[in-house]
Amino acid sequence: MRIEYFKMERMQSTWENVVEHNLSESGVHPLSLEELLTEEDKRQMFHLSLSYSQTNGTPELREIIRNFYPGASLDSVLVTNGSSEANFLLIWSQIEPGDEVIFMMPNYMQMWGLLKAFGAKVKPWYLREELGWQPDPDDLKKLISSKTSLIIVTNPNNPTGARLNPEARKALIEAAANCGAWIIADEVYQGAERDGELTASFWGSYDKVFVVNGLSKAYGLPGVRIGWIVGPEEKIASIWPYHDYTTISPSTLSDWLARIALRPDNRRKILERTKAILNHNWPIIESWLKSQDDLFAFKAPEAGAIVFVRYYLDINSTRLVEKLIREKSVLIVPGDHFEMDYYLRFGYGAEEEYLRQGLKKIASLLKELRK
Repeated sequence: MRIEYFKMERMQSTWENVVEHNLSESGVHPLSLEELLTEEDKRQMFHLSLSYSQTNGTPELREIIRNFYPGASLDSVLVTNGSSEANFLLIWSQIEPGDEVIFMMPNYMQMWGLLKAFGAKVKPWYLREELGWQPDPDDLKKLISSKTSLIIVTNPNNPTGARLNPEARKALIEAAANCGAWIIADEVYQGAERDGELTASFWGSYDKVFVVNGLSKAYGLPGVRIGWIVGPEEKIASIWPYHDYTTISPSTLSDWLARIALRPDNRRKILERTKAILNHNWPIIESWLKSQDDLFAFKAPEAGAIVFVRYYLDINSTRLVEKLIREKSVLIVPGDHFEMDYYLRFGYGAEEEYLRQGLKKIASLLKELRK
């Protein structure tokens, strides 16, 4: 099986730990173990037995997760090594060659590449900038057919930071119900809303829903590598064997750390921290974007430490980012990694001085290009 080149992850994997300023991340500055663990937690950690963990996630962790999704049971939850493994397992288990899939765009392109690799017919459903990065329900009506097996959305969205409005959600669910399609809702930015209002999950809104989430974005714990799928028990049971062929189980340490992070008091504090970082840093990058002589157009994101920006320079977005890497040692994400050239995705969840210095370097290159 041949796979499509995953442009964004290949660039990030190559450069994110090499450049002096990495502003490509879509999550907030990560937590340290010192910040996460109490003294008692630290003592317990040294007594953990590093054996294989329960392969679908310990009952204790799945119990915590299921409580986020009313009506879900322990067997409705499959814990994975990050939400990226959750996405992989879903596409591998649900797609047969020739299946028709509607895919929200712009979007994180992992599932796009996997769908093509597994032989699906992929139809892009575009969010519209002129609608505030909302989709047009009429576009969906034109795309959907009796052959549609899956509709895939990311809500809140990556890269735009927009949340689906009630009309778009309603149109999506009605369209899926009319043809019997399943919805995969990647909700990994849930909890990273600037206004603090948790984005409603698609869970419980329709009986053919898979939800993906994890600790990487809203929780600032990407290195823990814990994600999950929530779905009907019989479907989760059918996906679990695919997990046996990939990573087998989450790490014992990661499962334990996830249980600590998701304790009610800890979860509340972590999400409050995320909100505080976003609301502290957003005015910084907003002011910087507006100061660049009308070079940028953008809509303020509702969620995630990301802003998707149109730019007005006659240079391809990947070429622009490559110049930033080589000449200024700064990494951001080019728009054509989302199949949308002349856009850039800035991450603004870093520590303040780091963010300011990175933006200063970007400004210097932009000044040189304008000359």
